[in-house]
Amino acid sequence: MTGQILRWNLFIGGHLSSSVPVRLVERTDKGQLVWLETGTPMWRTELPGRAHLRDIPPQDRPAEGYRVKADRWPLGSALIHQPAGAGHAVFWFFGRRQRFRGWYVNLERRVHRGEDIDVADHELDIQVAPDRTWQWKDERSFAEKTGHPAYWSTDEAAGIRAEGERVARLAESRAFPFDSSWCDFRPPPHWRTPPRSAPPARTVLRRHEPEGSSPSAS
Repeated sequence: MTGQILRWNLFIGGHLSSSVPVRLVERTDKGQLVWLETGTPMWRTELPGRAHLRDIPPQDRPAEGYRVKADRWPLGSALIHQPAGAGHAVFWFFGRRQRFRGWYVNLERRVHRGEDIDVADHELDIQVAPDRTWQWKDERSFAEKTGHPAYWSTDEAAGIRAEGERVARLAESRAFPFDSSWCDFRPPPHWRTPPRSAPPARTVLRRHEPEGSSPSAS
């Protein structure tokens, strides 16, 4: 149902990095769109000092995952397209006064479980400017993680990059989602920033974990 609050859970190397409430904008048999509001109360992995989960080797992380702490979504507001069965999501990022700033392609694997959207991040991403010029992001760290059992094999890495190349071609041809649709999106005025949800029940996502129930059309 439009406006329903879901939880977008981002996992890096099998461990939870952040859990943020989002609102459902649209859902069809082709996928769904969700809205992520800047400043939304969220949960973030509690790490020592200013460490980032990406920089901590999986073998040095606790098997049961880290504790989480309360925080707020620090980046801009974003409309997120999650195409059904695809290994990526596309973000429309908005700045002040809802000004469209460009697209961001997150290469990932998603598992849907009820109100939870569990996302296994594939590190390699693509930034697409409003004029549709694009560039890879995090190529070096993607290559460094390739072959590690907590991340992806060499064959899987080739598939991840191929997925990105396919999406990049869509940007070059100005095809959906890079055809100017949704660039003027404004959330309904009655939507309020979602409250902080209960702490996430799971902080570890296993590789090749079976897909949960897919989102059904409403």
